[in-house]
Formats: sequence, C-alpha cells, structure tokens
Amino acid sequence: RPRCNILGPSALGFRHRDDVTEISRLLDQIGIDVAIVAPLNATPADLAALINADFNVLLYPETGYTTAAWLEREFGMKFTRTVPIGVNATHEFIREVCDIARIDPPSSAASSLRARWYARSVDSTYLTGKRVFIFGDATHAIAAARIAAEEMGFAVVGLGTYSREFAREIREAAKRYGVEPLITDDYLEVEQQIMELQPELVLGSQMERHIAKRLSIPCAVISAPIHVQDFPARYSPQMGFEGANVMFDTWIHPLMMGLEEHLIHMFREDFEFHDGAAPSHLGHAVTAATAEPMTAARPAQQTSVQDVGATLVPELAEVAGASGSGLIAAESTWAAEALQELNKIPFFVRGKARRNTERFAVERGVNPITVETLYDAKAHFSR
Repeated sequence: RPRCNILGPSALGFRHRDDVTEISRLLDQIGIDVAIVAPLNATPADLAALINADFNVLLYPETGYTTAAWLEREFGMKFTRTVPIGVNATHEFIREVCDIARIDPPSSAASSLRARWYARSVDSTYLTGKRVFIFGDATHAIAAARIAAEEMGFAVVGLGTYSREFAREIREAAKRYGVEPLITDDYLEVEQQIMELQPELVLGSQMERHIAKRLSIPCAVISAPIHVQDFPARYSPQMGFEGANVMFDTWIHPLMMGLEEHLIHMFREDFEFHDGAAPSHLGHAVTAATAEPMTAARPAQQTSVQDVGATLVPELAEVAGASGSGLIAAESTWAAEALQELNKIPFFVRGKARRNTERFAVERGVNPITVETLYDAKAHFSR
C-alpha cells in the first residue's frame, strides 16, 4: 500500500491530536498507510526518515508548508494542497490523495455524516442567512468561511487573520465572499470591526470569544490561540467527516440556544413562571413576598440609551452616530412606553430593531423616541 507522512500537527494546535486520528483513519479506509506524523510526537530519527514515504499530506500550512515544499523540491515528494475541513473540502482531499497515490477513490466515504437531517428540518430555516464574522489562523479561517457559505447557509460578513504570511490567501477568499479582509494582530481592530458589522455569530480564537462575550454575540472557537477548555477529553476533531459533525454542533448550538432563551424572555412575566413565583414542586405554598405583584406601575419618564441595561458596552457610544455604521447614537432617548414596546420584540432581533430605530430617529431629528417612532422605523426598514 502507498505510504504518506502527515505534516503540520503540533502539540498546542487546535484539535490537532484528534485531527491526526481522524485523517489517519480516513487514509486507512482508502488504502493508504501513515508513515510519520511530524512535528507532533516525531523524533529526530523520524524526521530523517520522512523521505522514505511516497508523498506528504499537509494538514496545517502554517507549520508544515516549508517542509513539504522543501521535500518536493529536493526529493520529488508530492504533497496535498487541500485541507480537509468541511464536507466539500474532505471530498476534494480524498480525490487529491487518490490521484497522488494512483488509486481509485472509495464510493461511500461520507456515510458518517449526520447533518443532513437538520438540513431537511424546518429548524434549518431559522438560521439560513445568519451573519457570521470569522477570524483566526488562515487555514481555519478560510475553511470556516467556505463551510459557513457553502454548507451552513450563513452569510459571511467579515473574514480575517493574524497570519500576515497568508495575507494573499485571505484576500482571495474575502474577494469570493464580497467582504473586506482584515489582516491584523491587534485585537482592538478586530473588536472594532465586529462592533461595526454586528454579526449574529463570531467564529474565532480565544480572543474573539472574549470580545463576543462582551458584546453578547454567540461565538464558537475555530482556531488557536485557545484556552485549556479547547483541549477536550472527548474525541472532537475538526477535519474529515467526523470533524464536519463536530463543527455542525459547535456552530449551530449557540444560535439554537438563543432561540431557546427567547422562550424564557417570553414567559418571564407570566403569572406562573415569573422570578417571584415559588418552585413548581411546592404547589401553592408561596410566601407573601412571592405573592406580591411582580411589577409596580412605572412613572412616565424618558430613558437615555446609557440607562438601558439591556445591551451595549460603553465603547459603542463613542463610535456611534454620524459614522453611518448603524451603531447606537449616544444622544437618543427613549420614552418609557417605547422601551416597553421594544422589549416585546424577540431578544435575538431586538438589538437590530433598536439600532435601526435610533438611526431612523437621528436621521429625522426625532427626540425622544416614541412608540410611533418605533413603528415608523419598522415600516421604513421593511420596504
């Protein structure tokens, strides 16, 4: 059987250990043996024996491309260019490997995929077109953008990397999705672009997870640098068909959880489920304190945006207004009745409704924002 080396995996890479296991199994299924994995667990003797294999499988160009290119130049060892992250890329990887090894590709390699049931369900329509911002090492960022656009039905609104040596590849990928590439190692620039783009899902590194948490945006980690929690005890690859299953769960669940949280918001003032209600297993044994009305009459007042504790971080006010980015304008004020009406909107679209309303009000010089302003803005942006 043909033999190959796997190049690029490292001990601190994002899910590299499980990726090696998954790709080794995939190669074995199609009739190819793995000779050496480097640099992960490789010894000096292993490095000297790399040339004994027939070709190389390059999984992570950031760490393995230089070696793979040198072996091809010096010893004529071909190497794969396709990174098998995502269903489509994995199929292309299998075809490329079989072409290099001169063997016939298998016919049923994708039998382990489990995401098709979701694509056929009504739930999938809730998430089609979700706006996603992607940032990380170039390999994972480019792969994630392709999966988001081709396999998940998301809209890629931002794409970037801190890997300046792969800036050309990121620019080419960004051009395909019609977005402006972000090449930077300054997390503040990343945060600024996330605030401006207002995505509904962030895919990034541990740094982007912190940013997304501050902005109350769902997030999934796809790239190093990573936290200890991103080295799970369970089997959790990113590559191959099982990796596609893992990424499906990782990306979809934060968005679906948002829909479930909406139910909590819907029923939080219900007589049976409000915060002051006694535990259901106690029946009607409620105390006087819990039996009190949940909300008292609120005096009519106007509330500034800074006083509304629902959404934004202070930095947003500094970049809002005339910039045209669609962010909250600091000078906008809301009448109490308008705020009550705003809170009836599902929370996962409430932020967008609020931004649009304040933008509408600022453009027309309306202050304070009333219920009528809210509905006028809705009609305006629904055209």
